[in-house]
Amino acid sequence: MPLLKLRRGPLACATGIAGLAALIVLSLPRTIVQAQTPAETISTESPQVPEWQKAAGGKMSFEVASVKLGNAGTFTPPNFALDFLDSFGGANPHGRFVAQFPLRAYVGFAYKLFPYSQEQNDAMLAHVPKWVSTDQYAVNAKAEGDPTKDQMRLMMQSLLADRFKLTVHFERLEVPVLALVLDKPGRTGAKLNPHSNGVPCDVSSPSDVFPPVCNVISAIGRPNNSVLMGSRNVTMAQVAASLTAAGRLARPVVDQTGLDGRFDFTLEWIRESND
Repeated sequence: MPLLKLRRGPLACATGIAGLAALIVLSLPRTIVQAQTPAETISTESPQVPEWQKAAGGKMSFEVASVKLGNAGTFTPPNFALDFLDSFGGANPHGRFVAQFPLRAYVGFAYKLFPYSQEQNDAMLAHVPKWVSTDQYAVNAKAEGDPTKDQMRLMMQSLLADRFKLTVHFERLEVPVLALVLDKPGRTGAKLNPHSNGVPCDVSSPSDVFPPVCNVISAIGRPNNSVLMGSRNVTMAQVAASLTAAGRLARPVVDQTGLDGRFDFTLEWIRESND
């Protein structure tokens, strides 16, 4: 097992969302609204802009997009994973975006929000109507060229601002957290290794490695009510976020290991009988 441990501590970190209003498209669920704005890149030096947004190139837009109110009884799976990871989690969509989710899911994707606590979630949604979390919207969009996942996040930001008049600002909120730290300074266990020491990502579906695909968080059920979770080529911040998402810990987990670079890890635990 990785020689890591969790400890409690405070952390100031939260995201606030305000000023959300629906456009007329929300009252016309059968109407497909088209956007013909070409993609553009605008640099920004705002101190509130995360580094990943600056690296992705600044403001961008889909070449064409439709948004309509989804059918409550149907589900359209996304054509790639709308999570906080850098990988599409499968085949490259080549600029295509197809999904049907409540608006809050698109906000989480657009701003690369890591899993957060209920307290943070309540603060984030305090100034928006309830339909943001309940009503589903089908989005079908296409970008020019072959954008990265982070660039498609920027395009979704523009879509949310254009169609829903979404505005976002960042606030600081003191919340209790769990800190992921090294059990022994300078040492990791056998199940946490630098990715450079493992199987390269371009090796197709290696049978003796879990998970076989890089840059995704995978979890599978095993005998005796156990769970095996792992990932390859991820940062320690992403490892911490995966524990928040999968561990049912009631508090966000933050990385305080001091480990840089990318890692492969596996973690196995026994679920409680009421899980």
